[in-house]
Amino acid sequence: MIVGLLNQKGGVGKTTLSVNLAASLARNGTRVLLIDADPQGSALDWAAARNEEPLFSVVGLPRATIHKEITQIGQGYDHIVIDGPPRVTDLARSAIMAADVVLIPVQPSPYDIWAADEVVKLIGEARVYKENLKAAFLVNRKIANTAIGRDVGEALAAYRVPVLTASVTQRVVFAEAAAQGLAVHEVDEKGSAAVEIEAVVAELLELMQ
Repeated sequence: MIVGLLNQKGGVGKTTLSVNLAASLARNGTRVLLIDADPQGSALDWAAARNEEPLFSVVGLPRATIHKEITQIGQGYDHIVIDGPPRVTDLARSAIMAADVVLIPVQPSPYDIWAADEVVKLIGEARVYKENLKAAFLVNRKIANTAIGRDVGEALAAYRVPVLTASVTQRVVFAEAAAQGLAVHEVDEKGSAAVEIEAVVAELLELMQ
């Protein structure tokens, strides 16, 4: 499975999700590659902060040729996660063309919901060439027990892109883990954050069947 995380709005938690989804996939003994396609290189920074053995491979590829290079770069890997760029560019188009499924992280905020329009349009364009390309919204940094957290699914329904049932709540452990180059399951294997990430991965794998 090749999953690309994209949203033209910065600060939606793409890198945090990319790292933790890759870590969750790697826990099952599968070989996972994380491609950092964001020119800021945050996933590479995460890997550099890590003192433990690597959970998965991380490579930087912030250029608009990912879809052409992915077969060669991804050889021997079971899953590939692409941490996409924060803006709609040729690089974002390339990441979408390389993916089997595009995950669009959105925070429960009207700005995030409006900003998703550009990525949805790009996915529509890509489906002209890749008709089996799948896509889904993932509600990230959800604040528990708030009206906007509950209503975000309804607000996204207008896009005709499914919203994953699993969602990820705003938790301090994500930042604490990132600072040490760790995944949340390494900090607290049975904690709520790890459980939420596992649920997202399970739903993604189900979507790809």
